[in-house]
Amino acid sequence: MPVLHSLRRAAVVLLLAAATLYAAPARPAAADEPGWTAEPATGAASTAVRPYFYLAGAPGTVLEDRLALANTTDRERTITLRGADAYNTADGAFAVRPATPGAGAAAAAGAGSWISFGTATTVKVPPRTRAVVPFTLTVPPASPPGDHPAAVIATEGGHEVGVRVHLRVGGPTLAALTVEDVAVRGRGAAAVIAYTLVNRGNVALTPEARIRAEALVGEPADPPRGRTPPVELLPGQRVELTEPWPGAPAFDRVRVTLTVTAPGGARAVATGTRWLVPWGLAGWTGGGLLGLGATTAAALYLVRGRRPEPGPAPVSGGPSAAGPTPPAPHHELTGAAR
Repeated sequence: MPVLHSLRRAAVVLLLAAATLYAAPARPAAADEPGWTAEPATGAASTAVRPYFYLAGAPGTVLEDRLALANTTDRERTITLRGADAYNTADGAFAVRPATPGAGAAAAAGAGSWISFGTATTVKVPPRTRAVVPFTLTVPPASPPGDHPAAVIATEGGHEVGVRVHLRVGGPTLAALTVEDVAVRGRGAAAVIAYTLVNRGNVALTPEARIRAEALVGEPADPPRGRTPPVELLPGQRVELTEPWPGAPAFDRVRVTLTVTAPGGARAVATGTRWLVPWGLAGWTGGGLLGLGATTAAALYLVRGRRPEPGPAPVSGGPSAAGPTPPAPHHELTGAAR
């Protein structure tokens, strides 16, 4: 009998759980989920996933590839396609130029304008369907050698998905960079080392920074290496970066040497110096100097105010014993009328 009672209770619990699951509403899709994806299409004989497009060719060639659009929702999607130039933001992130309607092909200067989808710039993708869209990239005959960063942009309903395009035009390549504006900012645990990297070559770089610190009095700990500056520094781009330095001295003159290297033989070195003085000490020192200056000025003013003025010549007794006063000397100016 107890066993039958336990079985009945278990059955009731299962029925209640099933009713709860049945009555629970389905989770709505998040507002930032577009319901579709864009990525490089895989070949017929390959299942490898490509994270980006990699194209290479000589000036004047036409390169081809394919973009895969997958609609994972139950309604049709209308997706607009375009090419875009790529660049680094001020902090080193990868970004693409916005669309410029009406600017025309002549206004575009980068590899994004070399990408064409033909007449398929707008694609309708049925529900639960994957569409493959071919495109071409035409390298102009006068294109300089090296890397030309770009991206394929898919847009629908205000949501954009970008797929990077790594394009290398044949010819001599040069890996070169410079480090500029090395400086120490902040104090104490909030101190950072700021610097600017500039890609002077024609290929994308993945730099690595090494920092060494020297002090006038003490021996400060070197700043941690931190992250590898930007993931990718594109040709001709300038980025402003910082590295934390929680071990910066509180009161010393520091000299920071930054050495940056990148594959391909690129190397650059730059230094920066600064006095690190605590705010309290700086304020006390400045106030003391101002007080000392004010005291000195007041003392000089009092000394000058108490100095006796010369009195009139004595007249008692008549002429001086030394005899009559000699006549004043006569000065003659050259060229003066006589």
